[in-house]
Amino acid sequence: MKHRKPRLIKKKKTKQNNEDQFQTPTDQTIAKFKNQKVNPDIQQSIEFLQNLLGDNDDMVMRRFHVFGKHDAVLFYFEYFNNKEDVQDILKSFMYPPLHLEKEKVSKIYLKEVLLNETLFHADAKLIGDISTLLQALMEGNSIVLIDGLNEAFVIGARNVDKRSVDNPDTERAIRGPREGFIEPISSNIALLRYRLQTTDFCINTMKVGRVTNTKVALCYVKGIADPGLVQEVKDRVTSIDIDTIQDSGYIEQFIEDSHLSPFPQIQNTERPDKAVSAMLEGKVVLLVDGSPFALIAPAVFAQFFQTIEDYTERFMMGSLLRLLRVLALSFALFFPSFYVAIIAFNPELIPTDFAIAVASGRAGVPFPTVIEVLFMEIAMEVLREATVRLPQQVGGALSIVGVLVIGQAAVEAGFVNPITVVVIALTTIGSFATPAYNAAIALRMLRFPLVILSGIFGLIGLMFGFILVMNHILSLKSFGVPYLTPIVPGDFQGMKDTIIRMPLWKMPKRPGQFHPKNQDRLGKNEDMEFNQEQSNPLDLQAGYKRWDKTNGVSKKDNGHSNSDYHRK
Repeated sequence: MKHRKPRLIKKKKTKQNNEDQFQTPTDQTIAKFKNQKVNPDIQQSIEFLQNLLGDNDDMVMRRFHVFGKHDAVLFYFEYFNNKEDVQDILKSFMYPPLHLEKEKVSKIYLKEVLLNETLFHADAKLIGDISTLLQALMEGNSIVLIDGLNEAFVIGARNVDKRSVDNPDTERAIRGPREGFIEPISSNIALLRYRLQTTDFCINTMKVGRVTNTKVALCYVKGIADPGLVQEVKDRVTSIDIDTIQDSGYIEQFIEDSHLSPFPQIQNTERPDKAVSAMLEGKVVLLVDGSPFALIAPAVFAQFFQTIEDYTERFMMGSLLRLLRVLALSFALFFPSFYVAIIAFNPELIPTDFAIAVASGRAGVPFPTVIEVLFMEIAMEVLREATVRLPQQVGGALSIVGVLVIGQAAVEAGFVNPITVVVIALTTIGSFATPAYNAAIALRMLRFPLVILSGIFGLIGLMFGFILVMNHILSLKSFGVPYLTPIVPGDFQGMKDTIIRMPLWKMPKRPGQFHPKNQDRLGKNEDMEFNQEQSNPLDLQAGYKRWDKTNGVSKKDNGHSNSDYHRK
């Protein structure tokens, strides 16, 4: 059938239009019909859509009559919409309202009657631009064309199967919420709305990807986030010009400051509570449709060894766990190179008994210490990668058997020293203690050049490598925020939540390194020091004075009397 191009009609300028919800399409085929209006001749419109999309076997065309009088057609994709929703759409158009059953509705008022009195779908709008209409159809919406109307009804009835909200696999918590992000962006936004029930929570949506048109949501809290930061993130995202965005990792690679740095400058998370906490500190969160990982920007180095248990547990326990992670991080990065430098260049620095044990263990080993360490490091990395790629039922068994077999076989064959196996095992365990996977990869990458420098120059090479790493970290920035803040440059409020965590009531201000517009996050009178005087521990009376108020004071007879008391 010969393709007939819809006739052109000048588009009227309006202050607000339903088509604003659909951005300018980037599909090359759809872009050809930009600013062209829908043809009121329904037969020509049907021919146009069939010529354009007729090769798709999942596209369904259903002809019917509106109120039994006006020709109409419904287009939708079969696997985007379930039959119940399609039947509800048809009923809305076929049956007139009760008060209009005996009246004839002219085409002049047909659009208003259908939109205001008949359609009971929440997401229903009129679209007149062909390119916008095609984009809406490709996104899974249903469209209804009526003979004689130069606008089509677009009904949002998309229904895509999705997995249920479950405990996030990469950020499991002992104490804390048990729900994580999933793939549909609508569900992820709902999880954030559930925790931020305030009018200050703002969401700006964009579409990125010339072919995929992936929806990206920029989330922040108005009045806390710096408007300059919000605008900068938005500008970087909208400047991305690529065919496809399959995951938030695509966005991260385009908008980070230093592309050649091994250290991540944007944090990713599967936890809605973590994303909300970041927004309440003045940061910005990016959600990508189809990805269960949200991006948090800006990010500093201290964020990558903090977990939700640091805040859900008491501050002493949280501080202890955080100190252990910092120690494990340093251990995983420097211990192999330190071992190589000491054994190869400065064995006099270790105790005599230990030196004798090392010498006896190295008897018969043909390789220098640096080669031993590099061999075992490479073997562990290959084993770790193989464990990740294997099925879950097999991966756990392989990791245990592989370590035992490889380590024992390497020692018995005389390839490595038994102490070297112990050092690599401790280093691997230390790298597992880093909560952020991308930060742990950076540490694993840096271990190799540090071991090589230590094997060539000894402790001098180790110190030189340490200086290079620190100089690189000091030069990094994430959206203008120095990577080592709040330590360098110093910020007193931020230091309260870095290596150790102060009590919540001792952190009344938000971290200043993110430049929040509202720095107060704790009431001025919320002093948690109890004004409770010493008394007999065996006194079983309940009630105390707190903050010089009557908060928490129990009634003398469990509320059955109007008289209450304070402990004197």
